[in-house]
Amino acid sequence: MTATVRVNPKLISELQSYGAEDVQNCYHCGNCSAACPYSSEPFILPRMSTRLLQMGLEESLRGNLEPWLCYYCGQCSDQCPRDAEPGATMMSLRRWLTGRYDFTGIARRFYRSWKIELAALIIVALLTGAGLLAYGFLWGGGNLSVFDTGGGQSAFLPAGAIHVVDWVLGLMFITVVLVNMARMWHFTMHAEDIPRASAGAYLRHALLFPLHFFTQKRWAKCDNNMPWLTHLPLMLGYLTMLVLIMFFLEPFQDGPAIDWKLHTLGYLATAGLLVGVWYAVRGRLKKNVPMYRHSHSTDWVFVLLLLAIVATGVLLHVLHRLGFGAAANLTYVAHMMVVVPWMMRFPFSKWSHMMYRPLAMYFAAIQTEALASQSPQLQGGAEDELAPVAEAA
Repeated sequence: MTATVRVNPKLISELQSYGAEDVQNCYHCGNCSAACPYSSEPFILPRMSTRLLQMGLEESLRGNLEPWLCYYCGQCSDQCPRDAEPGATMMSLRRWLTGRYDFTGIARRFYRSWKIELAALIIVALLTGAGLLAYGFLWGGGNLSVFDTGGGQSAFLPAGAIHVVDWVLGLMFITVVLVNMARMWHFTMHAEDIPRASAGAYLRHALLFPLHFFTQKRWAKCDNNMPWLTHLPLMLGYLTMLVLIMFFLEPFQDGPAIDWKLHTLGYLATAGLLVGVWYAVRGRLKKNVPMYRHSHSTDWVFVLLLLAIVATGVLLHVLHRLGFGAAANLTYVAHMMVVVPWMMRFPFSKWSHMMYRPLAMYFAAIQTEALASQSPQLQGGAEDELAPVAEAA
């Protein structure tokens, strides 16, 4: 029995709000796939995804891993004779897929309206600031001039109380991410045209997720390794700082004497964040490489929030170590007014790619093995699925 194929004729228009540009210019000459260092059977980047988008095959796109296998090196866009910007299309599809995986619907609202995202961030920031000041002045009974954890109950914002807030928020948003990752698995690994993989396949390829999560090694396939060399310290810097804050906040925040065992890691993480943020802001302003020619509003929110986090964090550290307790506490409030909205965005923004990309590499390896082990009859069916794209070339 032939499954019903649903077509969404408005899909291209919908993708425009996610950053897609000039999709209709593509006439499938194949230059992009020939130039793409990531394109190989059974994942023909970026032609297959572009074709599905042009045909309005929304369900097929939802189960498609290819946008995640693209690392936007820009070679496809450079080689396109029609200026269809296939790299930007793949980026917009990653945003669109993030919205489809997200069960809350928040990601879709943020990606489709910068005003909604900005309003949400401002509200959360103001509530965070008001809550921290109320705790410090009213409920905690602390002294504004006392910052370090050695101050005990007299500390304005004790690290123990902040630690509880960090863990509660962290667990909330990690839960959302895990549910969304499960939805990604369901959409991609249980799509109608994908053969079911064995439990053994999941085990055989299990190391691919941590490998790509920690190394981002796929970036290295780009002709220009600069994206990898700047993205890797940004990601590792963020992870290092997250671990220090989530598990070592009290000794990390103690002082004003510096604990070099912890703070050396903090300094390295800060340097990695600064390098990544500087390169991202510079690239988006100069637009000198394909991956920065078409920045979505959420991209700018991403780098500006991260820049504010680093700036307020550095200022907080300096004020605390110099013994300016009151100024350090007020800076801490400002810092948290950026950190909490940042954490709120994690499941719904660019940072969620940190989970979806390595997961896609893992799933792609499993799918490739499952397709290779198909019976001749199923292989013929898969070839039939690809026939429209081949004919379009």
